[in-house]
Amino acid sequence: MSERTDDLSTADGIDEGKRLVRVGGDKGLSLAERLTDRFHRLTWRTPIHGFRLKGRYPLKLIAVPDDPLFGDVARGQALLDGHLLYRGESHQIAGLDLRSFSPSPAFAEYLHSFAWLRDLSSVATRAQGAPIAEDLMERWLAAHADRITALAWRPDLWGRRILFWTSHAPLILSSTDLVYRSKVLNALARGARHVDSSADKASPGPNRVAAWCGVIAAGLLIPGGDPRKAFGEAGLARALGTALSADGGVVSRSPEALLETIGLIVTLRESYAARRQDLPGFAQEALSRMVPALLGTCHADRGLASWQGGGPVPADRVAQVIEASGVRARPLRQARDWGYQRLVAGTTVLLVDAAPPPIARVLEGGCASTLAFELSDGPSRIVVNCGGARSAVPALPRGLIEGLRTTAAHSTLTLADTNSTAVHADGTLGRGVAEVELTRQESENASRIEASHDGYVRRHGFVHRRQLILTADGKELRGEDVLLPKGRRRQPGPSPFAIRFHLGQAVEASLTADGLGAVLRVPGGAIWQFRTRGESLTIEESLWIDGEGRPIATQQLVIGGAAEAGGATVGWLLKRAR
Repeated sequence: MSERTDDLSTADGIDEGKRLVRVGGDKGLSLAERLTDRFHRLTWRTPIHGFRLKGRYPLKLIAVPDDPLFGDVARGQALLDGHLLYRGESHQIAGLDLRSFSPSPAFAEYLHSFAWLRDLSSVATRAQGAPIAEDLMERWLAAHADRITALAWRPDLWGRRILFWTSHAPLILSSTDLVYRSKVLNALARGARHVDSSADKASPGPNRVAAWCGVIAAGLLIPGGDPRKAFGEAGLARALGTALSADGGVVSRSPEALLETIGLIVTLRESYAARRQDLPGFAQEALSRMVPALLGTCHADRGLASWQGGGPVPADRVAQVIEASGVRARPLRQARDWGYQRLVAGTTVLLVDAAPPPIARVLEGGCASTLAFELSDGPSRIVVNCGGARSAVPALPRGLIEGLRTTAAHSTLTLADTNSTAVHADGTLGRGVAEVELTRQESENASRIEASHDGYVRRHGFVHRRQLILTADGKELRGEDVLLPKGRRRQPGPSPFAIRFHLGQAVEASLTADGLGAVLRVPGGAIWQFRTRGESLTIEESLWIDGEGRPIATQQLVIGGAAEAGGATVGWLLKRAR
């Protein structure tokens, strides 16, 4: 993604005008790249790779780092009760044979990463947790310590596993059984050698960062690891360079992925601290950029908004990661590459996706959300996106999960019931939005954003332009959606469109007598009024994926209309009445 900046407002640091371009956005991994990756994974099973994994294993760790983050209490309690729980999926530990176990992909990653150790340690003493952790460890070792498989030995999972094994060593190495202890430490040494040679093969973003964090942690905590540490730091610097944009956002444009990346660096820092060393400057500098970018996508309650397949991560989880980072910063109001615009007035927060979608090769489960917005009033979310395509509970039908990625699942305009950017079944995004033009202006009376995208030009001959004006007191949001003719129209006749406003949980809407307005009753007693000059306004069913990945029944306001050859203009207003 590249950027052209036309004017800079030096008074407030806001770009008044710019263009964001999606470079190579619809190109996923090439056939050659896929074959190379497949070949690399096949080499894991060869005698040559097996020889690379051999070597001395440590008799003990040099140090045991702290885990700076708190786990999930419900998941931890479930472990104490004898079962693994993740995103609504539960499996009994008793009788669990990991050689034939086939859970959902998300559950499998949770299990193989050993992230459950954090959950267990959050609710149990060493005496309570060690038998459970050692039982699951023995099951994993029996199934995967010597048998290299594509999932269990994925480099990012080995990176996370090394972080969790070392920081929760008291839970997995308390046994007096020397044979068991040697198996754990031997597996740790083999895993470190494996990830040494495969970290750069992990997918860009948090996964590659996780793999290199594991390399560095192994270098710090396994005896004789100084060369590995230096090698790992060079790899992590590269991984962060490809994962982050200049303003601190991740190139996948997923706030949830950015939160995960911050958590990885914060966890790695404890490995340095255990050796009385400092986190390298490049990683600390990355933290100082990531935290403001993350805060820029939070609502007033400090919980994350729902963008690019992520759910509304609760404020307490965000807060503990931010606190652990040690970075104090204000939310980034305008992310020049990250692409999210943030307007704050009074108790109102407006977040706008004002950039092209992520390129296909950096994110699975990307969403066609260009020019969508979310609006909150204090702790209440008024307008949201459905969200959760990558964090929903696995019990949801696959078709519904894929539907969460569409333009219609976001609070923006949909033309001819199509997506502004093509949504592919393999999780990638195809052709569509290539350029976003943006103008932002600030004054004492109001803040104004005007943005347009070309996602409908090639197929329908229209540019979508959206203008949003938030008054200084935060009590009024004026909007205008315009379809401007451009290029050649492929279909004659009017083009139907729908402008959707997905409403937050427990926001109740009722139409006014003239059918062109609605009253929105917000939890806590506030009332917002909606008015439009469009052809029709209806209230329809919708859903919202909550912070636990569960679907919540909600409502949506839908302005309907049709664009003739000359285009169409629809104005609307959201106003706080009480």
